Amino acid sequence: MRSVVILGSTGSIGTQALDVAERNPDRFRILGLGASGRTLEPIADQAARFDVEVVALTQVADAKDFLAAFSQALTRLGKSHRTITVLCGPKAQAELAAWPCDVVLNGLAGAAGLVPTLEALKASRTLALANKESLIIGGDLVRAIAKPGQIVPVDSEHSALAQALLGGTRQEVRRLLLTASGGPFRGWSPAALESVTPEQALKHPTWTMGPLVTINSATLMNKGLEVIEAHLLFDVPYEQIDVVIHPQSIVHSMVEFIDGSTLAQASPPDMRLPIALGMSWPERVPGAIAGCDWSKAATWEFFPVDPLAFPAIDLARAAGAAGGTATAVFNAADEACVAAFLDRAIAFPQIVRTVGEVLAEHLAGGDGREGSALVSGNSLTLGHVEQADAWARTRALEVSSAYAEGVR
Repeated sequence: MRSVVILGSTGSIGTQALDVAERNPDRFRILGLGASGRTLEPIADQAARFDVEVVALTQVADAKDFLAAFSQALTRLGKSHRTITVLCGPKAQAELAAWPCDVVLNGLAGAAGLVPTLEALKASRTLALANKESLIIGGDLVRAIAKPGQIVPVDSEHSALAQALLGGTRQEVRRLLLTASGGPFRGWSPAALESVTPEQALKHPTWTMGPLVTINSATLMNKGLEVIEAHLLFDVPYEQIDVVIHPQSIVHSMVEFIDGSTLAQASPPDMRLPIALGMSWPERVPGAIAGCDWSKAATWEFFPVDPLAFPAIDLARAAGAAGGTATAVFNAADEACVAAFLDRAIAFPQIVRTVGEVLAEHLAGGDGREGSALVSGNSLTLGHVEQADAWARTRALEVSSAYAEGVR
């Protein structure tokens, strides 16, 4: 049995992980749960249901409120009242990430997952990583402390690559092929994308995800982030990582080998499979999901990416090639722009345009403000990454505001 801590337990990844654990009580014991929101009832219910020993609450300053909600949850479930450790404040998730356990599942959203990722690795926990941003913005900082095999990818694409890579040696790999559904705007022209609304962009045709990941999937920014993630996870050069559109989302990614053979991992689009594999790697969990129904006729389609309508992937390659703080700037500018788009402050295509402008400024030497200039190599520190992240968010809002005012 593996003991598991889940960061982001009330989000999409966290709730599905708890479903996997609940159906496999002989395999997983949930020791701790962390949530970054202000609503206490969901995590209190989870903590009571799974008999966890510790919770981490980012937005709650007083543990008394949680303990009251936890007590109510125990009563509803007919369970005896008991003690529980409550960690509160901005460092709570990082403290929980180092809690004694076998596996830490990092399902936090965005840059908030970086320090917890570093703490889990420092504490020698196996890290089931759904928070791709922490690897992307941390880059060499994360890789410098991660032991071989310590990070297990939970993104469906990278889980698929990890499985397919078992079919040959690294010297035999010709290229990695990341698949993308294409989002809700596959086939749209750049002109048509100018009028996209938040409501349209939030309607993903395949997956149910949080708003940040859903909008990133609509812009294909998420796929750009995954190109960087694949490079960092598998140490494959960027020129050997390609993206292909696959609307059915059944083939989650592929590895092409030097002899012309391609191995693909295929399964229904259900995140419980890569989550289960991430928590149990390298063992598989029987019945994690229902597999494909091979008794029914089906068609799988593959299309190239339109770089004019969706330039985010090329931007990601530029950020990844620069390394250092460039990937932190790329991610932070995107998070700021997605928030601005959801607030209807900028148009849909301006998300990627703004990210491109902010990244270009960073690579050109910045604007003199702290964090604006590229830092890379052995001199890179967590402080540099945090400064670059903060600068990129500020600069992205400045650029996007200029778009809104018609200045740019």
